[in-house]
Amino acid sequence: MFHVKQIEYRVNTNCELLQFLLEQMPDSSRSKVKELLSHSVCVDGRHVTQYNYPLQRGMVVTIEKVGYKERLKPRDLDIVYEDEHLFVINKHEGLLSYSKKPTDVTVITVLNHYLSLTHQHYTAHIVHRLDRDTSGLMVVAKSKQVSQRFEEDWKGLVNDRAYVAVAWGKMDPPAGTIKSWLTDGQYCVLSSPTDNGGKLAVTHYKTIRTSRRYSLLELRLDTGRRNQIRVHLREEKHPVVHDPMYGYKDDVSPINRLALHAFRLGFTHPITGRKLKFETPYPSAFEKLMEL
Repeated sequence: MFHVKQIEYRVNTNCELLQFLLEQMPDSSRSKVKELLSHSVCVDGRHVTQYNYPLQRGMVVTIEKVGYKERLKPRDLDIVYEDEHLFVINKHEGLLSYSKKPTDVTVITVLNHYLSLTHQHYTAHIVHRLDRDTSGLMVVAKSKQVSQRFEEDWKGLVNDRAYVAVAWGKMDPPAGTIKSWLTDGQYCVLSSPTDNGGKLAVTHYKTIRTSRRYSLLELRLDTGRRNQIRVHLREEKHPVVHDPMYGYKDDVSPINRLALHAFRLGFTHPITGRKLKFETPYPSAFEKLMEL
């Protein structure tokens, strides 16, 4: 369980509770203070949620605060950023983004459990997905309204999505753009070099370094189609290492995961308008693989 820290404030002049809290926490927004008031405020030892509760001189107001490092840390993902509207998470490989089966463990079920344990009255909503075996940065909204903002203006809000991958062999040329039309087949995504009624997919890549067997690549997406990077690298005959669907059947690499990670994400916050950018290190397993 997580540790709750209590902070006490003594009332010096008669006033209403909400105004008192705003004065004690000048760096917190009004909505954040109201959120605390809904579940985390006591007056003289008694929980109070009334905004205009009358305070008198000498009373003690106690706030139960859960710091970021003290919160319950969800399994299978890391919370990189959180505010009252959304999360940015670093999803671990092996975790589904979403599933219709209620028994499956997914990003949504993990975050909803976290929201419940931290007494937040929100529900997690997927903004965009990563494949089960791809790790990396994702945005998850805390309301349907926020997820709809992204859905309505995805290209206007999201300005940077970059991945790192370890691929077999050496790309020729070492940097370039891959373009094809993708359609969902019965078992996997199919690619066509010409418009066959599928969805256009555009992937830009550059080689960071090479080893005897592998290439470490950075890839940036203009589009976000299902399995896009994996399909495009297969089409170039340099599939992602340890890819059970689009890779080599005799893949003997020592890495025990798909070598694909969403390492950078930049977007404009749909509510506050702030420009946010997040970046994670390349997975250490990728770096070790390149040393072979």
